[in-house]
Amino acid sequence: METSNGPLPLNIYHVQKLLLIINRLHMFLHSTALGFLFYYRVCFLFQDTVTRGSHLLPWLLVFASEIILSFIWFVGQAFRWRPISRSVFPERLPEDDKLPAIDVFICTADPIKEPTLEVMNTVLSSMALDYPQDKLHVYLSDDGCSPITLHGLRKAFEFAKWWLPFCRRYRVKNRCPKAYFSGLENDDCDFAKSSVYMADKQKIKGKYDAFKEEIETFRKASAFSGDCTNVRDHSSVIEVMQENDDVDNVKMPLLVYVSREKKPSNPHHFKAGALNVLLRVSAVMSNSPYILVLDCDMFCNDPTSARYAMCFHLDPKLSSSLSFVQFPQRFHNISKNDIYDSQLRSIFTLQWQGIDGLSGPVMSGTGFYIKRVSLYGIRANEGGTDLLQHQEYFGSSNEFIKSLTQNYTSVFPSSRNTLLKECHLLASCRYDVGTKWGQYVGFLYDSVVEDFLTGFILHCNGWTSVFSNPSKPHFLGTATTTLNDVLIQGTRWYSGLFENGISKFCPLIYGTKRMPLLQSLCFVEITYLPLYCLPLWCFAIIPQLCLLNGVNLYPKVSDPFFIIFVFIFVSSLSKHLLEVFLTGGTLQKWINEQRIWMIRSTTSHLYGCLDALLKKVGLREASFLPTNKAEDDEQTKLYQLDKYDFRTSNIFIVPILVLLTVNIFCFVVGVYRVIIAGDWDKMFMQLALAGFIIIVNYPIIEGLVIRKDKGRISQSVATRVILATMILLASMNCYKMHNMP
Repeated sequence: METSNGPLPLNIYHVQKLLLIINRLHMFLHSTALGFLFYYRVCFLFQDTVTRGSHLLPWLLVFASEIILSFIWFVGQAFRWRPISRSVFPERLPEDDKLPAIDVFICTADPIKEPTLEVMNTVLSSMALDYPQDKLHVYLSDDGCSPITLHGLRKAFEFAKWWLPFCRRYRVKNRCPKAYFSGLENDDCDFAKSSVYMADKQKIKGKYDAFKEEIETFRKASAFSGDCTNVRDHSSVIEVMQENDDVDNVKMPLLVYVSREKKPSNPHHFKAGALNVLLRVSAVMSNSPYILVLDCDMFCNDPTSARYAMCFHLDPKLSSSLSFVQFPQRFHNISKNDIYDSQLRSIFTLQWQGIDGLSGPVMSGTGFYIKRVSLYGIRANEGGTDLLQHQEYFGSSNEFIKSLTQNYTSVFPSSRNTLLKECHLLASCRYDVGTKWGQYVGFLYDSVVEDFLTGFILHCNGWTSVFSNPSKPHFLGTATTTLNDVLIQGTRWYSGLFENGISKFCPLIYGTKRMPLLQSLCFVEITYLPLYCLPLWCFAIIPQLCLLNGVNLYPKVSDPFFIIFVFIFVSSLSKHLLEVFLTGGTLQKWINEQRIWMIRSTTSHLYGCLDALLKKVGLREASFLPTNKAEDDEQTKLYQLDKYDFRTSNIFIVPILVLLTVNIFCFVVGVYRVIIAGDWDKMFMQLALAGFIIIVNYPIIEGLVIRKDKGRISQSVATRVILATMILLASMNCYKMHNMP
């Protein structure tokens, strides 16, 4: 479509001016208050030693914690500097025959934690995208080399011969079979009164039920025979599923099963290694210029996502430097109050919109359409032709080297056997040894959060990204809904993030030299987010112990600086509350986010930092545990009732109980002491801090004292931890009183 001024734009963006003004005003006021806080703390250091007395160590610890919190807050303001929103016009795209081809990469690793039926629903939804089927190619990576997954994919391809024509014929909006037949959304509007449609729907429903039954039967048989285990030593397995003839006038997309070779003696680099194998194999099979990457549980909820992404990739103003279009992660199993903040509200409703106003969002692991050439280690402003001549850069496959200068292959070549042999070479465990794969080419190997590191390096190389956030979620996944899974998943994330912060790719040094300052500060904030563990552990212990012993660490109520500390505390909480309200949240949601932030910071953040440090000094090897996506009815019920499931490892539950016990004990004794001593004016802030922590974490007390269900805190563990903590605190208090003059 064109006007007198040229073609109409495929997309536009809007700066959110009101939010921008609010954010910058808050930055100014909050940073001014922080300046006064630092002045107050520094002045204390210049007091005479008699005045400081024995208060210096706790004072320094609290001051250091305030500096760390202020640093993380400061760099995080880059996300709020220029928030934007985008609109797209897919109806202005070229005709279908002029659209570029797309390869879809889906990764799975464990048929137990990632149920086969869920994986196949993701595969089917991606095959049914509203896009020219001859330009759509779907690749499933099975890192478990499971016969269940391969069998499921074969059956999914057979079912797709019925499902895809049905979706096209009746313009079905939700093309994930499980979601469509669940009836959560009314997808019958256009044909609700058509008897032919209803008959076809029942027919397809019967075939879907038979498809599910076949997978379940095979799963039970495999479990009985012991064939469902995750195999870690096997040759590569590649199977191509393609129909030569159209099915009901609907061409079937290419579907390929890939299980790369694994040997215990060769590192497999987790998800990054699996994606790089798909990148190589797809290059000689279809070689599409664009790639959609999906987690195995992140099904396509709206079939138009590819066209939305092309509105950016085909925009002449963006395309030369645009690497990927990131869609937000949304989840179909989120409860009303989302007690674990599993939807990561702040990231996908605020931070990614903010960084989109700079040079684009961080790569988020799933739901992004990426330009293939950007993964080949060349900069956005370079042609990269000098790299194409060197096998030591890309490996020994001549077919892959040729693919670097060829257009996509619309039909799987006739020399199938020869090409499959080449694919097995590309999927071998030693193919990338001695090459630049995982270092400069493909998804990077130096971190278990390969998405973050890969996106970071792409931005360092001059590429940009875009955040597309349509009103209807284009992808829906399965969120973690138990405390144990949330904390285990968080520990893995924060370990990988902090590992980047202490590596050669430290954003403070590496990033600031290679990308705009504000953009690099966003990466700095994400990288050093796990450092929250240090100030939160300090604020949960030091002021409380000082309260117990009558040592004040904050200004008196009558001191003018008291207003500064209160303002900073209220400013932080009220800004968070405003952001929750602006994104459709509630007061209860705000409280839940405060609570889970405290729990994560004192557990996952801490263990993530320790894990990264141990790996850095060589005392621990990198590991990757897939998040459990299998549903448990009892756990789901607790989550939907907003009840925490405390059946988690002691390494998580013990710190939570210790810190809560410290705060309750110190609060009770502190109230008694200030009443006797009459120094409310001096100790008010420390009492208020302990009281705030207790109130926010009331559900932990409930799980300890009131609840009787299976998700309550283990009484045997709780009794030992609480008694040991109280005995230690009482001993410290008695020792202090005994030594007082």
